Amino acid sequence: MSTALMNNYARFPVEFERGEGATLWDADGNAYLDFLAGISVCNTGHCHPHVVAAIERQARALMHVSNLYYNRPMVALAERLAARSLGGRVYFANSGAEANEAALKLVRKARPRGEIVVLHGGFHGRTYGALSATFQESKQAPFAPLVPGFVPVPRAPAALDAAVHEGTAAVLLEPIQGETGVTLLPDELLQAARAACDRTGAALVFDEVQTGMGRTGTLWAYEALGVRPDAITVAKALGGGLPIGALITGERLADVLAPGDHGSTFAGGPVIAAAAHAALDVLDDPELLARVRELGTRLQEALRDLPGVVAVRGRGLMVAADVDRSAPDVVRRALLEQRLVINATGPQTLRFLPPLIIDETHVDDAVGRLAPLLA
Repeated sequence: MSTALMNNYARFPVEFERGEGATLWDADGNAYLDFLAGISVCNTGHCHPHVVAAIERQARALMHVSNLYYNRPMVALAERLAARSLGGRVYFANSGAEANEAALKLVRKARPRGEIVVLHGGFHGRTYGALSATFQESKQAPFAPLVPGFVPVPRAPAALDAAVHEGTAAVLLEPIQGETGVTLLPDELLQAARAACDRTGAALVFDEVQTGMGRTGTLWAYEALGVRPDAITVAKALGGGLPIGALITGERLADVLAPGDHGSTFAGGPVIAAAAHAALDVLDDPELLARVRELGTRLQEALRDLPGVVAVRGRGLMVAADVDRSAPDVVRRALLEQRLVINATGPQTLRFLPPLIIDETHVDDAVGRLAPLLA
C-alpha cells in the first residue's frame, strides 16, 4: 500500500485504524476479532483505559530526560519487576531483541569468552547477537558471518547436559518456543538445564519475551515450571502496547554490569514506564491469571473438535493448532473472509495469542469463525 516502506514485511492488504479490547477496526469501518494481540503485545487489550490514562498523565508531566538522570516511574518499575520476579536488578531496553542483547553481554562479562548454549527451534530476535542465538538457517544464512560462540543443541536433556561445561557462560532458552509453533519444552529438559548450570557455574537465562506478562496463566512462565532461572528477558506486553524490554536478574548476576558497559537513549523513559506500571496493574491479577488458564483450556478443547486439526498444544492463552492444509492460506482467509486475526508460524501451524482480557464468548466466536475455513 506504500512504495516508501521497505519490503521486509509480508503485509496483508488491511489498514487498521482503531482498537478497543479484543476488537480492531479497519479504515473502512469493518470490525475484526483480534486473536493475535500484536503478537502477544496487547495482553491488556487494545487501548485499555487504565493504560491510556497512565500514558496521558505522564506525557503531560515529563516525556524524556535520558539515563544520565533518574525518573520516578523508571525507578519504581525496576523495583516492582525485581520484587515480583528474581529479586536482583533490572536493565531497561526498547524491545525483546534488545533485552536479549543485554543478557548476552551480561553473561559474557560474568564469564569472559564463555560459550552460550541455545536450543534448536529457539527464537531470540533479529539483531546480530540475538540472531546468532537463533538456530534457524533461513533466518541466519543471509546475514553470515554471525557472532561466534553460540552452541546450538537439540531439545534433549542428554544433549544439553553434554554441551554445558566449565567454559559455558550461559544456557539461553525460551521455556515455550513461540515463533516455531508454541513448542512446550519438557520439564526434564528445563531441569537438566538448571542442573547443568549449577554443576558448571553457567547462568540459566529464560527468554520470556512472549511467555511473560500473564500469557501462560502466571505472570512469568517460569513460575509454573519448577525451575528458577538466573535471569529473564521480557518485552512485548510489558508496555501495554508501547515498546519496552527488560533484563531482570537474580542476586547472582545483579552486579555484573558497571557504568559504561551497556546503555540505550530511550530505554526506561517515564512515559513507557508509566504504561508498564498500568499494564502490570491489569495483568498481575490472580483472578485474571486464573481465567487465562481456564480460557486456554476452553480454546484448546474447541480447536481439537474442528475438522482438519491434527494437533493442539499450548499453555494458558498461548496456543497452536496444526492443520492438514496450508496454515498461511487459512490465516489469510480468516482475515479477509471471517475478519479473524491470527497468524501462522509454519506451513501447517496456526498460532493464537488473544488479549488476556477476553471471555468465553470471544473464544467461542473465534472458533466459530475458523470452523467454516477448515470444513
